[in-house]
Amino acid sequence: MKPSLQLRQTQQLALTPQLQQSIRLLQLSTLELNQELEQALADNPLLERLDDPLADCVRIGASGSLDGRAGTATQSEAGSGEEDGAGLELDGWNAGDWSGGDEAVGDWSPESGRAPGDDDERDYPQLAASTTSLREHLAEQLAATRCTPRDRALVQLLIDALDEDGFLDSSPDDVAAMLPPELEVDADEVVTALRLLQSFDPAGVGAADLRECLLLQLERRMAQDPSAQNGPPPETMRLAHAIIDRHLETLAAKDFSRLRRALRCDDEALRDAQALIRRLDPRPGAAFATEHAGFVVPDVIARRASGSWIATLNPAVMPRLRVNDAYAQILKRNRAASGLSGQLQEARWLIKNLQQRFETILRVAQAIVDRQRPFFSHGAVAMRPLVLREIADALGLHESTVSRVTSRKYILTPFGTFELKYFFGSHVATDTGGAASSTAVRAMIRQIVEAEDRSNPLSDGRISELLAEQGFVVARRTVAKYRESLRIPTVSRRKSL
Repeated sequence: MKPSLQLRQTQQLALTPQLQQSIRLLQLSTLELNQELEQALADNPLLERLDDPLADCVRIGASGSLDGRAGTATQSEAGSGEEDGAGLELDGWNAGDWSGGDEAVGDWSPESGRAPGDDDERDYPQLAASTTSLREHLAEQLAATRCTPRDRALVQLLIDALDEDGFLDSSPDDVAAMLPPELEVDADEVVTALRLLQSFDPAGVGAADLRECLLLQLERRMAQDPSAQNGPPPETMRLAHAIIDRHLETLAAKDFSRLRRALRCDDEALRDAQALIRRLDPRPGAAFATEHAGFVVPDVIARRASGSWIATLNPAVMPRLRVNDAYAQILKRNRAASGLSGQLQEARWLIKNLQQRFETILRVAQAIVDRQRPFFSHGAVAMRPLVLREIADALGLHESTVSRVTSRKYILTPFGTFELKYFFGSHVATDTGGAASSTAVRAMIRQIVEAEDRSNPLSDGRISELLAEQGFVVARRTVAKYRESLRIPTVSRRKSL
């Protein structure tokens, strides 16, 4: 077969680098966006950030000056030049009022209510208070204890082997086996050192499991104050000791009838013993943990204005970027600097794509707020069924775009901070032929469980009947699935004396 040349015309869709960057920025969370910006600032000398990511609230800027509060646009007199894009600032921004081309994008600047030097606290860093760890707390007690250097070394070894909750996973035999043979340490010496460690504060530290931890705490109470007037009576302590020692799993299952038969006690004595056990600490070392609770910074804030709910962007998560003025002036005078011209275009793309990102987030958030107005006034029980296609059709976007916008983006509401995906839910039929949101049904299930009689909790079937009385057709299996998603225990585990 002879080789030949043929000319064919085909059509093919291709994503430009600018569009690829826009899609990538849209699906990033706030934390990932800041990491992306830091990398871009390190790679591109023409891009600079004028704000501190950890400072107070900032606003987005672009070419020209837009007054977001009044909703009107005015041209900036400070910005000039279509090529360098430098010196352009934006005092306020409203996504619905902005429009511009590639050459119009140059600078994002915040609307700051005060100068950086107005706050005296900026000159003084906020330092976290020093904390004492569990190992340091135990080591201080060991230093004040009179014992032989050999025992001190063994206790310190056991302290280092504790986990964050204060438990010792290794048995004395395992600890003795880990030591070098020339030290001639047997398991009895390790047991002696362990007993010394278990006498330290907090009570229960050095236990092998939950049962031993609770017993150590209870035995210390019984030894320190056997007949105190304000403490529990000795009979209650002995009953609690028996429950922890032999019937802890039965108590966890809340099988109170079986406990009464095994311990031969009445409901009142069992209730007092259970209350005493509840006052014990199942994690004695957790009080010394240095972990800090994480928090979410909302991307959008829902506010009530003139009788309606509106969504506004949170200025605290919006960066302030611009093209470096010095490099832009060099490019303006010397167009032969081709190496910087490409980076100038990349800087403009990034600034415009960031503005597009926040504009899209605001549009989607406002559409969600418009369709879920009952939620913002009455809470989760008033949530309406909503799917991605409904928002996509209303805004002229693709479902995948709405999915990217609502993923890991958060909105601050009067009832807390929620991910935008929280407002989407499946349909649940009603007896009138309508539909309700599954989120509203979950909220009603939680309300029903919180109002139930703890001595006679409601079964899933009974909860289904109560929902039916309110007009929601929900099967028992669906109630069980929603209850498990809410992490509500079964009816037997919710029962109390």
